[in-house]
Amino acid sequence: MLIEKLSEGVLCIHTPLGPRYLRPNFWQRLYLIWIFRHFDSLPPQVLKMREQRFVETLCRSDLYVSLMRSNGLDDAPVIGTLENRIPIALEDWERRVTAVRQAPGTPVTNEQGTS
Repeated sequence: MLIEKLSEGVLCIHTPLGPRYLRPNFWQRLYLIWIFRHFDSLPPQVLKMREQRFVETLCRSDLYVSLMRSNGLDDAPVIGTLENRIPIALEDWERRVTAVRQAPGTPVTNEQGTS
């Protein structure tokens, strides 16, 4: 079972929309096996800050897969399950401001039009 998880395992993430599955690369799977070595399921609060950043990076990537084959059988072994993943805070995105230069030689302004 460990070899199967290492070769083709997926990470299950519980989101408000339901479970999502990520297919990481070999080294990421190895690290996930280490994170979930004692537990099948973990809440994000018990992960170290580095592990939380790692999982957040995986979630931002486009590695989501369907776990079912066409015949309805499970396709890949689940390395672990991350419970109740907290989404990225919207206020972090609201604080980001895009700088805009209206024309060459004019001052740079943000989206709200202030200098």
